[in-house]
Amino acid sequence: VQLVESGGGLVQPGGSLRLSCAASGFTFSIYFMSWYRQAPGKERELVAAISSLGGSINYADSTKGRFTISRDNAKNTVYLQMNSLKPDDTAVYYCNVRIRQNDYWGQGTQVTVSS
Repeated sequence: VQLVESGGGLVQPGGSLRLSCAASGFTFSIYFMSWYRQAPGKERELVAAISSLGGSINYADSTKGRFTISRDNAKNTVYLQMNSLKPDDTAVYYCNVRIRQNDYWGQGTQVTVSS
């Protein structure tokens, strides 16, 4: 299993970023995919999750209305569109898949929201 995140960077408050997670080594189209984040000194937290065909989506309360998770099963990729970014969104963002009770993570991509 390999998960590779990309798309992070430095953005001003109110700006937008689109994260991507390219997956390989498993049958992507049958698994829930999730995005988590971890800010300095804080625990890793769930940001958003999407079911295998995209019919079920969940968001953390702090990201509802601003973030959108989506997936392209033909490209084995899951996305996180982040709009109206706030300094509190600063964190390392990780892609996650749980397969047979085992959690797999990417290396993470840094998102910094600052003026």
